[in-house]
Parts: sequence; structure tokens; C-alpha cells
Amino acid sequence: MSTLLPFGFSSTALDVVQGVDATGRHVIITGAASGIGAETARAVAHTGASLTMAVRSVDAGRLVAAELTAATGNQRIDVRQLDLSDLTSIAEFVDGWSGPLHVLVNNAGIMATPESRSSQGWECQFATNHLGHAALTSGLHAALANANGARVVNVSSIGHRRSPVVFDDIHFTNRPYDKWSAYGQSKTANVLHAVGISQRWADDGITANALHPGGIMTNLQRHMDPTEFEAMGWVDADGNLQKGFKTAQQGAATTTMLAMSPLVDGVSGQYFEDCNQAVPATPDDRSRGVQQYALDPEQAQRLWDYSISALANA
Repeated sequence: MSTLLPFGFSSTALDVVQGVDATGRHVIITGAASGIGAETARAVAHTGASLTMAVRSVDAGRLVAAELTAATGNQRIDVRQLDLSDLTSIAEFVDGWSGPLHVLVNNAGIMATPESRSSQGWECQFATNHLGHAALTSGLHAALANANGARVVNVSSIGHRRSPVVFDDIHFTNRPYDKWSAYGQSKTANVLHAVGISQRWADDGITANALHPGGIMTNLQRHMDPTEFEAMGWVDADGNLQKGFKTAQQGAATTTMLAMSPLVDGVSGQYFEDCNQAVPATPDDRSRGVQQYALDPEQAQRLWDYSISALANA
């Protein structure tokens, strides 16, 4: 896709759904109880779609759902428990779904966590950010196919530039754990997963894209020491956010556009930022752009095969 879309850095999620009527469509958003997930849910609710908020904390999700219903009048908002680090929880969520699914937004994630492992021995950022969403998406494949034009949206990050998927040691068995490399390869996996879906499920009418939402201060940073914010140039010495950060409403715009806007009908296997397809990454601009390894079809095939095997043997 090369056409410049009429939205950009400062656009909000509500901006990109103005005039969109999604009545009768069914949407799932993971991690919809806070941050950009909640703002994506708000915009989707405004379209009239039936919305399922898939969240770890049902109580927190219900508070957000009640606020969204009051703000939008949409009575078709459901809250269901989902823990993406727990394959049993994912299977229960999938088994409880019935009917077509028009949009799946894989938004939930963790970032820069201390080293920890799932019950399968997987590194937790990769397990949660990629393998959990891969299991959920595959489990919902039939529902997506039944929608006759479904979309999958994977929330990735500019952090994908920190690392490709290191297939020889995905789970840091033989190399020292680095929280940013682990995060980076999980976000690269989000993009490659979208490429893989576009390669395999096009005949089912399913499209898939990934995106960088922008820099937003949310509870995603809860595992970071505040001193890191200044060291990374995110805040100044007084704790003030530097230029280049977005509000949560702005951060949800690209996700919402890919999920709901007719402007991207038929677009698949791409990576977006600031509501437009991203340019190729360059060494002299670390703030934007997509690395070629994240869009490489051979890498996508390798990740797909790995993920199927890992989940089957879990």
C-alpha cells in the first residue's frame, strides 16, 4: 500500500472511526482494560460493534466496560477473562467463543520484564507477546474465516528494531538474558505473525497487519525503574516527557484504523506507524521505520513452523 492516508501522528482513535458504522460486527481486543487497549475499545464501542474485552482482571475490565457503555450507549460490550501466559486460559476462551469474529486485536503485552519463564520453560515476553497471541489467533481461525472478511491486528512496537527473532536461542537458554533484546524479538514476532497470516489465510478472506502505536506512557512501563526513563531520553531531568510521545488516545489511533477503517480494506502483511504504512528503517533515524527482517516471508515461515511445534508440544 503506497497511498498516503489522511491521518497521522496526532490523530486519535476517535478521529479514525468518524462515520464508521460497524453494527453487527464482532470485535475482540486483548488487554482492553487499560492504556491504548482501553482507548481502542472506546473507539470500537463508538462504531456500534459488539465488543469483547479479553482481560486478565475481569473486575478491572468491567469497570472500563461500564464507563464505555455510559459514554457511548453501546450495550454490546462483554468482558471475558484471558491470561495469555496460560495456555489453559487461552483454550477456555477459544472454547467459549461462538459465531463469526470480524476483528481480532492482539493488543496485550508486557515489556522489559525481569527474567522469568512460563510453565513450559519459555521466556515470558516471547511467551506472552507472541506465543499466547499465536495460540489465540489460531484457535479462533474458524471464527475469523466465518466472518467473510476478517481482520487481525497485531500491536508490535518500534522496539522490534532491537532484535530479530533469534531462532537458535529464542528463550535465552545459552545467552545472557537481556530484557530489551527479549522484548525486541517478541515484537518482531508480532510483525512476522501478521505476515504469516497474510500468507496462509488470504483464501479465507482474512487480512492481518502489525503496527507501532508510538511512544505512550502507560502501565506497560511498570517493570522499568524510573531512572531508566531519563537515561533513555524519554523524560528530562525534571521528569517531563520529551517531544515525540503520544497520548493514549493518539496511541490507539493506528490500531483502531487497522481494525475498523474502510481505508485499509484488503491491505495485509504490512507494518504501520502514525496511521500509515511504515518506511524502511535506516540507521540514522531510530524513531521510525520497519526492519526488513520483520517482513521477511522466509522468517515468517520459520516462525510459523516454530510456533506450531512449540504450542503442539506444550
